[in-house]
Amino acid sequence: MLNRVQKRNLTKRDYVTLSSMIFALFFGAGNLIFPLHLGQLAGGHWGIAAAGFLITAVVLPLLSVLAVCVTKSKGVYDIGKPLGATFAVVFMVLIHFTIGPFFGTPRTATVSFTVGLAPFFPAKYQSLALLLFSAAFFGLAYYLSVEQSKIMARVGKLLNPLFLLLLVAIFAVAFSSPLAHAGSTSATAAYQTAGFTNGFLQGYNTMDALAGLALGVTIVTAVNFMGQTDPNKAAWVTARAGFFSMAFEGLIYVLLILLGAQSLGQFKLSDNGGVAFDQIVNHYMGNVGQAILAVLIITTCLTTAIGLVAAFAQDFHKHFGFLSYKAWLRITCLASFLTANVGLNQIIAWSTPILMFLYPLAMALIFLSILSPLFHKSSVVYVWVVVFTVVPAVFDMVAAFPAVVSQSTFGQAMAHVQSFLPLASSGMDWLVPALVGAVFGTAHYLLLQRAKTSTGMEVPMKR
Repeated sequence: MLNRVQKRNLTKRDYVTLSSMIFALFFGAGNLIFPLHLGQLAGGHWGIAAAGFLITAVVLPLLSVLAVCVTKSKGVYDIGKPLGATFAVVFMVLIHFTIGPFFGTPRTATVSFTVGLAPFFPAKYQSLALLLFSAAFFGLAYYLSVEQSKIMARVGKLLNPLFLLLLVAIFAVAFSSPLAHAGSTSATAAYQTAGFTNGFLQGYNTMDALAGLALGVTIVTAVNFMGQTDPNKAAWVTARAGFFSMAFEGLIYVLLILLGAQSLGQFKLSDNGGVAFDQIVNHYMGNVGQAILAVLIITTCLTTAIGLVAAFAQDFHKHFGFLSYKAWLRITCLASFLTANVGLNQIIAWSTPILMFLYPLAMALIFLSILSPLFHKSSVVYVWVVVFTVVPAVFDMVAAFPAVVSQSTFGQAMAHVQSFLPLASSGMDWLVPALVGAVFGTAHYLLLQRAKTSTGMEVPMKR
């Protein structure tokens, strides 16, 4: 199909539409509720917490888009390919199932319902209401993503502008009459002493660094459909549009964190950002505000769901071609529907440990991809860094599991070993080992380069 696309130069309007689509694909369920909750947790320390959050929620996703561009990849598989085809497939499957039907995609429906519609239903009917809503939600997501060539227009030109219009309305009302001065509100104990680190870790929950790798296939496909089929030009277009979309997303994050901190002047710390958002909007606008919030949250979650199910189907069809794109799309939509009915709190509780395992690996691969021209994508550098990163990542995963795992004999034994690693108390124990792996990997690569120079042998590498 792409070979029939007419090549052309992009206009400013094309860039706006593409940037809007990238923003909409990234900005979904967690992007609204987690920064708002972070503001409540951080209180008067919201600024330093926001700085940490922006690194993992904005800078890393932008770097993931740049990693796709630098390596001219078409998906998460290509990012992991220097470590071999088997690793690339396993990593792709783990990423897609995590941000897809196991956690990320179902969360788009549960957040939509919990924040937007649940207040309209009595408690005894909410399970049934969630069942019916999630069925309709993923049915619509399937319909809007079944034609790949129309995804950008439907998301970038229609759904995202509607979401932004409603969000601006809420910000205008809330900041014209703030509930408190953010700097004077109380912070939880963890954020009084480690606001930056905790904000950094909270950014994991957006899943955007993982999504950036997985959504690369959807973004590149959209760019190709715009007539940019040359890999170099497509990479430049993607990088430029990604920069503008992620900068705008960072601005919205700061406003949401600030709004969360201000809300402590009227409300107590909530269980999650969805509850806080509901309280804030109802305080300012009553039932009208609740209706606006319902449309806003459903719109933004739907755009992300479209991107996630499309990326899942595109990558799985490419690498497991015994099923068509539409068949994989039906599978991920059905699986996401089933998982969504487990409930938001359960999804968050069990997704956190998986994120604690995958995020260090994803960050390592993102930086390796961006720096790969310096070492010609040599597999030895990748292997050293990933091996040194994966061990502490396993420790972090076990520690983040619910008590049934983390407090078991096995979990406590793992925690004891983990305590000897640098930065273990802050959840950053993977960082020093990753850097050590980078040093060994670079040294190994340079030795192989010297051997190549002296004997004419080629350095092992994956292209």
